[in-house]
Amino acid sequence: MTKTELISAVAAKTKSTKKNAETAVNTIFSIITDELAKGEKVSVVGFGTFEVRDRKAKQVINPQTKEMMTTPASKAATFRAGQALKNAVNK
Repeated sequence: MTKTELISAVAAKTKSTKKNAETAVNTIFSIITDELAKGEKVSVVGFGTFEVRDRKAKQVINPQTKEMMTTPASKAATFRAGQALKNAVNK
């Protein structure tokens, strides 16, 4: 499902306009992004948890030159599915 399809589905489920649905979807994504950028966790009961995890710097081999390189430390956004979502997917 693409973002456009998601907006259409939200509009259909809520019997709203696509413009209002697009505003709602964009607002939700924006809030989640802002909270993760601040290092906060976003937990939606029954759905899952979005959070930021630190990745350590590590040694890797460049496959073209076979030279050892160090990848810098970084942060990664992760999602952990909640039990209700896991159950729905596994039915």
